[in-house]
Amino acid sequence: MSDPKQTPSPAPRPWGTKRILSIALAGGLLAGALGVYVMETRSGNEAVAACPAAAALSAALDGAARGEVAAMRPLETPFDVSALRFKDGDGRDTSLAALKGQSLLVNLWATWCAPCRAEMPALDQLEREAGDESFAVVPINVDMGDDAKPRRFYAETGLKSLPYYRDETMGVFNDLKRQGVALGLPVTLLVDAGGCARAAMNGPAEWASPDGLRLIDALKGGGA
Repeated sequence: MSDPKQTPSPAPRPWGTKRILSIALAGGLLAGALGVYVMETRSGNEAVAACPAAAALSAALDGAARGEVAAMRPLETPFDVSALRFKDGDGRDTSLAALKGQSLLVNLWATWCAPCRAEMPALDQLEREAGDESFAVVPINVDMGDDAKPRRFYAETGLKSLPYYRDETMGVFNDLKRQGVALGLPVTLLVDAGGCARAAMNGPAEWASPDGLRLIDALKGGGA
């Protein structure tokens, strides 16, 4: 599903946009979207502050959103996502505020979401190739119940570079839904080093492609 507006052994075969979108349709992306809408929990980020405009960064992201990542769109009204809360790999409460100072690709996914599963190897590769002190991929799993399925998916798929984050309450998704940026899964935000969401897209993408890497370079460059 696109936004109308806006493993290691062997190495994963690159997934093109057309192939990922066909998997999305076959796997029932619409059903996934309907499923996540039944939850109305919140992450605790009730007061969402607007962020100052960053015209140069918006222009850079818009210019780089081509090809495999063409569905990514700069937000007309950027907003602070640093208070979005979830759990780390040890089950401890954390938030995006803990990652301030890094540009982030924040991706909400679930094991029952076919297009989410299809793009995870590319996100793992993106973190491996582009992750550093200035950039990180933040995948937040939103499966309800215990975390046996998402952990098993990490192991079976051979995801080695991606950190493991989780929000079994669906609060993060519903916070983003209220901001008008989450229509279904997967949903991806580009967040600047100050914690402001600057661009968003719904649906999968080939993140480890030259198009994806170019988009991340634009985010890390801050519009410079």
